Amino acid sequence: MSRMSFTVLIPARLASTRLPDKPLADIAGVPMVVRVAQRAVQSSAARVVVAADSQHIVAACADFGVTAVLTRPDHPSGSDRLAEACDLLGLADGECVVNVQGDEPLIDPALIDAVAKLLDNRSDCAMSTAAHAIASLEELLNPNVVKVVLDARDTALYFSRAAIPAARDFGGQAWWQAGPAAQGLPSPLRHVGIYGYRVGFLRQFPSLPQAPLERLEQLEQLRALWHGHRIAVHVTAQAPGPGVDTPEDLERVRRLFV
Repeated sequence: MSRMSFTVLIPARLASTRLPDKPLADIAGVPMVVRVAQRAVQSSAARVVVAADSQHIVAACADFGVTAVLTRPDHPSGSDRLAEACDLLGLADGECVVNVQGDEPLIDPALIDAVAKLLDNRSDCAMSTAAHAIASLEELLNPNVVKVVLDARDTALYFSRAAIPAARDFGGQAWWQAGPAAQGLPSPLRHVGIYGYRVGFLRQFPSLPQAPLERLEQLEQLRALWHGHRIAVHVTAQAPGPGVDTPEDLERVRRLFV
């Protein structure tokens, strides 16, 4: 790990259309958001804090010795919630935070460190994130799987739900079946929803006008690119453990903790 000290912030809200009270979902006797925090503590972070929208979440975290701050319940996005948390914690603009999603109880602590270290090394970028090679054509074509295309320095060019990059001159899907690397082509990358931020940029981000491409794709990170801010991308060799979006996801993760 680099010399940089960073804070992990975990946004958590009770409202969820597919899985109500998701942060408090029980995983082998421990609330899910606490499971996330316990993984994050194993990283090199100076501290790990849950940014909650409910006193119920704050209390559940306290029961397990996890620090939590209570933020407004009406934030339109996770980044707005994190910006308020930075103010509540008195973080300076020059400090860095890593946003770990509250529904990732299997998050790899090493991935958290890698995202933080990348941001520390890339003074030209306001944000950092992660990606890994897509393993199947089904995954590439799935609009629920967010793809990212990079430049020569592993800086994000674009994020999309579409199958990017598109292979115009490689016989439809034959380029995939032959293996992109074997043809000297870039492997399609799946975006992993973990973000590093410089605190000053995170405070500014919610006030940036929403980008047309952001509305079209429903991807908030496109707002940063639209307004000229760069996002460095750590390409990891391994896909992260499964997150929890649905009751079926929750049961799948619960079985891993038995």
